[in-house]
Amino acid sequence: MPDLTAAEWEKIDALFAADPYQYGLPKRIYGSVVLASFNIRKLGKVSTRSANTWEFLAQVCSYFDLLAIQETMADLEGFHKLYSLMGSDFEAVVSDTTGVFPGESGVGERMAFIYNKNLVKRGYMASDISYDRSKLLDTLIEHRQEIAAVLEPQAEYLAALKAWESNPQGKKPKRPTLRLPVFLTFIRQPFCVSFKIVGHPNTRPYYLSAVNAHLLFGDSIDDRRQEFDALMAWLIARMKEEDSNYFPNFVLLGDLNLDFDNPLSDRDRIEQQIKTFNQDMAGKAQVNFPFLDPHPRQEQPFRTNARLSETFDQIGFFSVDDRLPTSQDNATMGSQPHGPDYGVFNFVELFRDALEFPPIADMNAATKKDFFRKFEYEVSDHLPLWVRLPLP
Repeated sequence: MPDLTAAEWEKIDALFAADPYQYGLPKRIYGSVVLASFNIRKLGKVSTRSANTWEFLAQVCSYFDLLAIQETMADLEGFHKLYSLMGSDFEAVVSDTTGVFPGESGVGERMAFIYNKNLVKRGYMASDISYDRSKLLDTLIEHRQEIAAVLEPQAEYLAALKAWESNPQGKKPKRPTLRLPVFLTFIRQPFCVSFKIVGHPNTRPYYLSAVNAHLLFGDSIDDRRQEFDALMAWLIARMKEEDSNYFPNFVLLGDLNLDFDNPLSDRDRIEQQIKTFNQDMAGKAQVNFPFLDPHPRQEQPFRTNARLSETFDQIGFFSVDDRLPTSQDNATMGSQPHGPDYGVFNFVELFRDALEFPPIADMNAATKKDFFRKFEYEVSDHLPLWVRLPLP
């Protein structure tokens, strides 16, 4: 049976209610605010999930004060259901569909934010992030020979594309891809919204431009890194435009599909890259990705996919406000109740304990298949990750 039954949900709900924080959900602590990111797999029609699942997702999401959601589908019925169940303290803002041209075949997604209006206020800005026409033309001209080498032998790709387009609607295989040697545009445009996080009376708020991103997964590591590098380049360049940025701190929340399956080797590579970002900012701003570091209470970095093998999802700070956490703060995260701190809500372990499955490392292939298929579509194949900040 692929989905969770009512009896199984009863066990899960009972264990969850007994101690909702045991599996990494952040406590509501007065004087702090919690930012989070959650890729909720294909959040679309209400009928695709049971009432128990909607209640569970809404309960989890209500622990976060500013939540970025990826994989919100063009059909907003499910998103509205989730948002409504969270209660009257929350408001939302959603992007238009991205990832597919209107009227053409493909899977379009929206980037969504849900926020606690008692602590978080909307700013004026809401915009996609894109590379403009002049930047695109510069790239095409600078790399024209490399691009031409890929485009010239295109007969095989065009034949595959024609075959794909001729398949009956709803029965199409995966669309063929053409791997380009350089970045041209995002597969899904990141969505940027300005927010003000208010604190105690007569204090200076946090002014954040929150970027919600779902970057390319792709078949190639190079494709993934192209999109990540392009978004980093945009953010760094934007941070340098001090006079035109009225919400000067950026926080990146999303499924970056970051290549981080081997923390021992990948962390060094990514850390060196981030150090170059900080050097490029020449002390004017700090770049920090806490989830690249093992939490002080853990030996290994958090995993964010349901299979607990990858850290695709990230939260990163690009800050000029010295109250926001820098990489030097990561070693002491969680030492103060109001933050800064960070973590992941591991509902996979909650489900495993409630349903009395063996530890994942001890499961055979058939047991793993039975376990994960119960919830990877019904709930999600990603875990929510969060960062706690002390309120001003």
